[in-house]
Amino acid sequence: MAKPDYERIHDEAIVIDAVCPLMVRREYIDWWIEGGVSAAGPTVGAFERAGPTLRALGDWLRAIDGDPRLVQIKRAADFATAKAAGKFGLFFHFQGTEPIENDLNLIDAYKALGVGMIQLAYNVKNRVGDGCEERTDAGLSTFGLKVVERLNEARVVVDCSHTGYRTTMEAIEASSRPVDFSHANPKAVRDSRRNITDEQMKAAAGTGGLVGMVGFPSFVSASPRPTLDEFVDHIDYAVGLVGDDHVGLGLDYFQGQVPVVDDDEALRMYEHRVAIGDWRPESYPPPPHRFPDGIATPRDFRNLTRRLLERSHSEQTTKKILGGNWVRVFREVWGE
Repeated sequence: MAKPDYERIHDEAIVIDAVCPLMVRREYIDWWIEGGVSAAGPTVGAFERAGPTLRALGDWLRAIDGDPRLVQIKRAADFATAKAAGKFGLFFHFQGTEPIENDLNLIDAYKALGVGMIQLAYNVKNRVGDGCEERTDAGLSTFGLKVVERLNEARVVVDCSHTGYRTTMEAIEASSRPVDFSHANPKAVRDSRRNITDEQMKAAAGTGGLVGMVGFPSFVSASPRPTLDEFVDHIDYAVGLVGDDHVGLGLDYFQGQVPVVDDDEALRMYEHRVAIGDWRPESYPPPPHRFPDGIATPRDFRNLTRRLLERSHSEQTTKKILGGNWVRVFREVWGE
């Protein structure tokens, strides 16, 4: 019996979820595999300095080597190779520049280990610039300019998610390679400090980069239980604004979401984030944090493919959004 069209399209596509903090708990890798995802970007660095980050990378490399289902992705061609071999591909992502400390040479070391995308800030101010939750909007620092230059030289994607408006715009202007917002939604659809303006989206697209749509509930909707259609509303708006070559997925499934943790553990994790200043309650309401119905976990990725087609996106556009656009950006930055 022939598969429904959406299943065929999903199975043919290279499906990429570019931002996956939940994968720090590796037992959940199975969820992405069950959902027919081809490759994903676990968050392997963010708040720690170089020593702990290097140990985490070594642990990841050993885990990949010890699991026959997994393969590391370091070049754009690896996505197709992994899919053809029936392997689940992993590339590494930092959500912040703390692991770089004040040593630009660490960027080259991380690149050699497979870090393919580095986010400039995580909500708050650092050596590079301001985060999007800061009370100031001071822009890219002198060191930040050097970081962007070295990321370009090392062929690491510059990621502006979680980063302040002026810092992102100056980084985009300074970059000689495509820049992305790996996980950020249009502010015009949902007004949150973590979402981004039309100007930011157009600027990233102008570099050849893209915007990855994020599923964290308060960035999707005012409702604590957003719908799949509300999530697709963000995709539709982004495609209408910057074109279907510049929209991808960075769902940002994380350790504190339903159904990964119980209510008590989720609240403890949340209160810690608020206490240390990483999260503001205005942008990050208290748990429970439920991702959009229909894509509540990575196991449900096929539902997104079906809904994109139902919402009149063509097969070609759907495959671009699911992962084809990420492959193009990675090809332009990492090389074939």
